[in-house]
Amino acid sequence: MSSDLKQNKVSRWYFGGMASGGAACFTHPLDLLKVTLQTQQEGKLSILQLTGKIIRERGVFALYNGLSASMLRQLTYSTTRFGLYEIGKEDYGKGFMGKVMLAGASGAAGGFVGTPGDMINVRMQNDVKLPPEQRRNYKHAIDGLMRVHREEGFRRLFSGATSATGRGLLMTVGQIAFYDQVKKMLLSTGYFKDDPRLHFLSSLAAGAIATVLTQPLDVIKTRSMNAAPGEFNGLLAIVAHTAKLGPMGFFKGFVPAFVRLGPHTVITFLLLEQLRLNFGTLPATQKLQA
Repeated sequence: MSSDLKQNKVSRWYFGGMASGGAACFTHPLDLLKVTLQTQQEGKLSILQLTGKIIRERGVFALYNGLSASMLRQLTYSTTRFGLYEIGKEDYGKGFMGKVMLAGASGAAGGFVGTPGDMINVRMQNDVKLPPEQRRNYKHAIDGLMRVHREEGFRRLFSGATSATGRGLLMTVGQIAFYDQVKKMLLSTGYFKDDPRLHFLSSLAAGAIATVLTQPLDVIKTRSMNAAPGEFNGLLAIVAHTAKLGPMGFFKGFVPAFVRLGPHTVITFLLLEQLRLNFGTLPATQKLQA
């Protein structure tokens, strides 16, 4: 196959979930730190102080608490949003606004589908900072899903679905739509080729944009999923509770969020592009040229 045809390959619908799951294996400790910072109503621990505290009290492997739930989340949430975007991109993702609308719809669907895994992920990560008698101690993600269903009811699995859906919408717009657009713009300059350098720069820009767009909803989602039953009377109560800290309360954990989301976005797209180039498929109109 010629080099030009190889560059024109498109991803299969499930590549995004595979790439995101692979990235989660590298970035999970950063995600855990982000969740822990977001669920603190009081306290001035920096990310370095928090890291040291967790390692001293629980050991290094505590930074990987909830990894199975993180993988479950990516294999539901990211497979859905990347898959829908890839399926619809040929017909609905031509211009930038088409990309934005398609990414938004795909992200909203992914956010909803991934809510149970996301909630278990938040809870397992947050166990690190709870007193021993208050820890849920889920053995793994599936155990967490079964226990929530048994102890709190099926509807509880979708606690925080509203904010997760909104966050998924904004996240996918920031990550996927802007990644495609930045990549297209850089290619048009003539200074870049479709190679890892281009993928790195495009994904780094997309990660920064996605963090800015999603942080307020991410804080609200995390608090909603980690709340005890009956602690808050709806989403507005969580917003009011967070607002007591001032406007910056909605950006708690912003630095670790970007430190986590930036590398996660970069690794995801580097893996995704390699999957596309090596195992992707050609558009129907070009298959005969291969």
